[in-house]
Amino acid sequence: MIQKFKILCIFFMGWSSMAFSQKAKVTGNISGLKASWIVFNYGNTESPHADSVAVKDGKFSWSADIPEPQKIFIMFPDRYFEFYAESGNINITGKADAIQDLKVTGSSIQDESDAYESSLKDISDQETPLYQKWGKVSEEEQVALEKKVNELREQRRARTTQYITSHPKSFFSLGLVADRAMMGAYDAVKSSFDLLDQSLQNSATGKSVAKRIEVLKRSNIGESMLNFTQNNTEGKPVQFSDFRGKYVLVDFWASWCGPCRAENPNVLAAYKKYKDKNFTVVGVSLDDDGDKWKKAIKDDGMPWTQVSDLKGWKNEVSTYYGIMGIPSTLLIDPSGKIIAKDLRGVTLNEKLAELFD
Repeated sequence: MIQKFKILCIFFMGWSSMAFSQKAKVTGNISGLKASWIVFNYGNTESPHADSVAVKDGKFSWSADIPEPQKIFIMFPDRYFEFYAESGNINITGKADAIQDLKVTGSSIQDESDAYESSLKDISDQETPLYQKWGKVSEEEQVALEKKVNELREQRRARTTQYITSHPKSFFSLGLVADRAMMGAYDAVKSSFDLLDQSLQNSATGKSVAKRIEVLKRSNIGESMLNFTQNNTEGKPVQFSDFRGKYVLVDFWASWCGPCRAENPNVLAAYKKYKDKNFTVVGVSLDDDGDKWKKAIKDDGMPWTQVSDLKGWKNEVSTYYGIMGIPSTLLIDPSGKIIAKDLRGVTLNEKLAELFD
């Protein structure tokens, strides 16, 4: 769970719809928890809920009406914990110094989730040491790390698809599709969604995922890039059509995003290598503070065009494409068509070498 944050800055969004009511009751007892309050996030993008819950001696209780099983996010002082809730009584126990290992009982869907994660242990055990070395090794070793991580990701995706195929009526399978829809590409998400039983597709959560899929279609390979206009660092409007005739990497990032800043040197190296071969970069920032945005551009030495509407996560371009995690990229060809998505590190270098070398 935490490993995601080492690669991406992620914007939380839930999937369920508050169409009708069932009561989920959650009690917790976490030894060593010093916080006086924790926050339960649930609901959907149209009606998100964040309930502050008092904690005393590590104990807390929370209840809410939920229409169907859904993923709940508990925000602790320095990290979060996610689990599947359904109607009935659910209990959470564990230790404050091991939030990732909290035990959830009373939710059959969480039991299914736990069993599924256990089935991926062989992959997780390989991933952990790789993430521990991430960004701390030589350039050559980093390239090897990224290749191995990408291989393991593909293995995870294959296992997920296999599970959904074998359990088309499981709400947990729908949860796996919803998770894939957060960051995935249109074709992969759509094909996974089509594997589900129609009853799940027609559920409140299924309908939310279907809407998400329609948004993802906008960034599908072969689609035309939105001809957006946003201001550069000098406050002058820049229209994307001005770059027609070039290969353009549209780079969604922000000054506050650690993984974005870590990727900037790689993008800079690619820019320097191919800028004389009809290639450029356009940065679209999800900042809301102009001064911090400009400082990051200067500090990271990024010479390409940078634009932003300074609306943070509500940036009109990233919202149009449904981007929920950064860094994120779209590679556009000279005719204005999208030819690749979410290229970073090794995958970016390999794609550009394929085009220009």
